[in-house]
Amino acid sequence: MTIHIGLTGGGNITQTHARAVRAIPGAEISAIYGTRSDRVRKLCDEFGGAAYESLDPFLAHRPLDMVILGSPSGVHAIEGIAAAARGLHVLTEKPVDVSTARVDALIQATATAGVKLGVLFQDRVKPGIAKLKELVDGGAVGKPLFVEARVKWFRPEEYYSNSQWRGTFALDGGGALINQGVHTVDLLLWILGAVKRVQARTATALHQIEAEDTVAVILEFANGTTGILHATTAAYPGYPRRVEISGTNGTVILEHDRLIAADLREARGAAIGATSGDANQSASTAVVSDFSGHQALIEDFIAAIRENRKPVCDGAEGRRSVALIEAIYRAARDRCTVEI
Repeated sequence: MTIHIGLTGGGNITQTHARAVRAIPGAEISAIYGTRSDRVRKLCDEFGGAAYESLDPFLAHRPLDMVILGSPSGVHAIEGIAAAARGLHVLTEKPVDVSTARVDALIQATATAGVKLGVLFQDRVKPGIAKLKELVDGGAVGKPLFVEARVKWFRPEEYYSNSQWRGTFALDGGGALINQGVHTVDLLLWILGAVKRVQARTATALHQIEAEDTVAVILEFANGTTGILHATTAAYPGYPRRVEISGTNGTVILEHDRLIAADLREARGAAIGATSGDANQSASTAVVSDFSGHQALIEDFIAAIRENRKPVCDGAEGRRSVALIEAIYRAARDRCTVEI
């Protein structure tokens, strides 16, 4: 049975969604909505579907079963709430929106309408990251003591200047942290659990944007782990993301989403084996060449609809990263320690 999908946005990430949907048997793009009519028409010419410049007619298109939101982050809740009111399931790009108040409104709207809400945090299905979580959950590193996460990426000035929304508070919600760093925030919460206290500093070090292009954070996790997170889009030429977790039984290191080291006290560390990484060059470009992670999450979301279960990352899970990022921004703005 074919599932009919609508896409919103019209930019680079919407093209990624379209490529992923086209690779899924039994999935079909029915309509695409975006404010840039030239981009939307081009996508429809390549991937099919009716082109729309207005949201309401797009949501009224039939057949339509679900929407994938690839619009600027600051309109996710608006679009998702409107879609839910039409009985459509909602799968949104990260972050869910730019504030917990908006996220909560979307969660409530989808619950009231009885439709699914999912979030595209594709890290959760990457083999190397799944292996890292398995090692931590299974006790291979012992009690986690310290984590260091580095997202030292680079984006050229035109990445922001050619966009009407990137790096703005209204539509991006911030800068390097909520856009590029949000995947790593979700990863840390997924693997190590809740954060209870944060301190932070932000800076607009290189780019001419409203928000930060650099952030440094001290994290205190509820399980006792201490963490450091550094995210930037000003580190030329861009370096692979790196996450190091040290525990009472050793250290594991993830780089470019590949598990590259597991120095553990026990012999099981020697049997980890190679894990595949991220084929995308995210450190230096926003272009997504490998859409397999998106495809896997879209497939899971379709299965969640058909099986009436939660998707890999639902609205409540997606909310956690937004709440933590809000606390980090508040800590940086007020130069204080924020309790969560």
